[in-house]
Amino acid sequence: MTLRFIGTTSDDGDCPTLYEVEGTGEILVQGERVTDPEHLAQLRDVKESETFVTVPRDLLTRFAPRAMTNALIPFAEVAHMFADFKHTAWRLETRRGYASDRKSRKWQRWQAGEGIADEPFDAWRSNVRKQTEQGKRFERVRLVDEPATEGQAYLLASGLGNVAAGEDIRNMTRAEAGRLGLPDWDFWLFDSRVLVRFVFDDEDNTLGVIVSEDPAEVLAACQARDSAWHCATRTEEFQRQVRSPV
Repeated sequence: MTLRFIGTTSDDGDCPTLYEVEGTGEILVQGERVTDPEHLAQLRDVKESETFVTVPRDLLTRFAPRAMTNALIPFAEVAHMFADFKHTAWRLETRRGYASDRKSRKWQRWQAGEGIADEPFDAWRSNVRKQTEQGKRFERVRLVDEPATEGQAYLLASGLGNVAAGEDIRNMTRAEAGRLGLPDWDFWLFDSRVLVRFVFDDEDNTLGVIVSEDPAEVLAACQARDSAWHCATRTEEFQRQVRSPV
């Protein structure tokens, strides 16, 4: 079963940290092991398989989900949000590649050495242009490995086309994201109010999304956004820095 990083109150990538055990509704807590004999003696109904850790109360109040996880739904059911949002649509992209990219004709053209940044607007870019002309903002941060994977190199090559449509796309290394304690899962955040988290299979196919307006989850996403946006580099500059295997 997969662990989903929820949040940490550590400044240096150390414990304490919370994870969700995907599909079970259970929370995994990482903290300092309890070794004080007096404390251990006061614990009740201890099983031989159990261990105990301590974490700050702030970790639980900030990051522990307050409700059961919502159901997985098709991405198509949230597509309307990309036109209906009022102010900002913000994305964190964490994966090393996306099956939807690899299955596209655009990927094939890129593989053949063609330029793909200056293509005519598709439905996505047309909507970005329409929304940004109304004063709304489309923003995203993409994580990039060192060296960049093939999928990440593709996104860097195509990203300027999205920028031309009105998106503000920035990038940062995975190592920097780890230092900042960013989530290791993809999401959209709409108007700092609605969190849409992607669920993928092992082949990078989108299985669906989970929508949440839980205050603790939305707050954690807002904090991740602020940290990432502060440290990320605009696509044009990042393209000059990154090393690509392609």
